[in-house]
Amino acid sequence: MKKMIWKSFLALSIAGFVASTASSQGRFDDVEVKAQAVGGSVYMLVGAGGNIAVSAGLDGLLIVDNQYADLADKIAASLADISKEQTRYVINTHFHGDHTGSNAFFSKHKNATIFAHENVRVRLSSGEETDPAMLPVVTYEKGVKFHMNGDTVHVFHLANAHTDGDSAVWFEQPDVMHTGDLFFKDWFPFIDLNSGGSVAGYIAAVETLLGMIDSDTKVIPGHGALANKADYVRFLDMIKQTYAYVQAKKAAGISEDDLVEAGLEEKWKNWSWNFITEERWIRTIYK
Repeated sequence: MKKMIWKSFLALSIAGFVASTASSQGRFDDVEVKAQAVGGSVYMLVGAGGNIAVSAGLDGLLIVDNQYADLADKIAASLADISKEQTRYVINTHFHGDHTGSNAFFSKHKNATIFAHENVRVRLSSGEETDPAMLPVVTYEKGVKFHMNGDTVHVFHLANAHTDGDSAVWFEQPDVMHTGDLFFKDWFPFIDLNSGGSVAGYIAAVETLLGMIDSDTKVIPGHGALANKADYVRFLDMIKQTYAYVQAKKAAGISEDDLVEAGLEEKWKNWSWNFITEERWIRTIYK
């Protein structure tokens, strides 16, 4: 039952996935933004869209991602329940609208500085009606560090994985990793092949992140419940096994459409969800 609830929630979260400022026309009216203490100064906010990580303390607030524009007030209210300090920094893990939609709100109304990989600014700038306030002010090629709230926060780029501008964030002292959309807990991932993403790059990025954490690390996925290393290993095993299965069938001469009709092995059926169905996952890894 819990997994069904999460899948329904995620379907709402992904609606309008790459639209950064499109009007929701009330579809988020009933969404609650809830905070969960993770460890040390770190919290996780869940609403609709990508999970938000928060570092809260006397130095102010640093947030990782910020969901949709229509949720900005609710996110701000949830942050105020955690701390009355200023939201000073926003980190975008990539450019998709369910992670960057509230950029302009935090820039304009909270005077926060937005950080992201340089490709995030390029992609957000490409929209004809992009509000300049939503663009990252500080961009980096490889990464950046923050020293605040008694913690060292490591931000680093992972190339051509979910997109061409992915970052992950590691909160060193409490040992918490925010993966961005390099982790969809218990679901087939979305790999944006049209925006620089690739299956090989995604696998390499996940392997890199797994090499940085241990069994005590708490993992905030881009989508899904708070996780740990075992959950992340299971996710990678699914990707590798389904990828090998599809590529073997492709090498044997089976067409993409025939493979979609045949489907994957039964053990992977429950990884399918509304946005990335079994068919869409097969087509992604077939390419």
